[in-house]
Amino acid sequence: MITELNRLIDHVESHLSEDQDVARLASTLGTTEYHLRRMFSSLTGMPLSEYVRRRRMTVAAADVAQGGALLEIAVRYGYGSAEAFGRAFRSVHGSSPADVRRNGGPLRSQPKLRLRLTVEGSTTMDTRITERPAFRLVGHAARVPLIHHGINPHIQAHVAALPAEELARLKALGTTEPAGLLQVSDDVDPDYTEGSELTYLHGVALDAATTAPEGLDVIEVPAGTWAVFRTSGAYPAALQEAYAASAAEWFPSNPWQLRPGPSMVAVLERAEDFSTATTELWMPIERVQSAASTARKHAKN
Repeated sequence: MITELNRLIDHVESHLSEDQDVARLASTLGTTEYHLRRMFSSLTGMPLSEYVRRRRMTVAAADVAQGGALLEIAVRYGYGSAEAFGRAFRSVHGSSPADVRRNGGPLRSQPKLRLRLTVEGSTTMDTRITERPAFRLVGHAARVPLIHHGINPHIQAHVAALPAEELARLKALGTTEPAGLLQVSDDVDPDYTEGSELTYLHGVALDAATTAPEGLDVIEVPAGTWAVFRTSGAYPAALQEAYAASAAEWFPSNPWQLRPGPSMVAVLERAEDFSTATTELWMPIERVQSAASTARKHAKN
């Protein structure tokens, strides 16, 4: 996966003035655009789209400082007007093109990234792979912003608004794995941009033959493969560290990639004040295609 991400970074660098065809590149690398974007964001701490914008404005700064028509420079880097280019330029550098030409700065550079995998072997991830038939998630859903670190107050408020008797009713409805009350995240931005909206559902899993009671939100989940990461420790820090470790350690070392679909957290045990917990993080995955099989597929088409 590290090799594929570095190929992606090289592709960005050689096409800074063009639209980034990430889907096509991912296909040639034997992976998916969804997985590439999620892994890039998880490992670099920024969405791919943000990295592209920063690199474009870093390179464009030299053209701005040397003079020339701003509209020509804007078009060169994919902007339809000098005004749109100026807004993007200021958002990265904190100064306008005019400020740079007049004062030489300030400028904030985004270096070209190069990713390396450091294998320490000090942490064993408690992981299992499971095949699940189609099922449905039912419960109470809300649109909330994505927050990478700490407790998400929007999710906290959503769950706190559910009466205790409703939580007990939900828990009794579950008929399949993952068992118990679940924390479900769906429709997540592939770039995993902090502040972007996702669908959060607090509910349970039902087998496909069980009809969801009226009045509950439903997410239909097709049959597929799941990676299940078991974590214990401070909550939610240990769980968020598991998300990060899956990108930095597990996916680069295993022949699996993320596929679109909901991620689910099952709380197995927890302290009364929820300061610590043992959880299972369920992530939808699919086997990585080899470069050779991808090439054969393209040759047939």
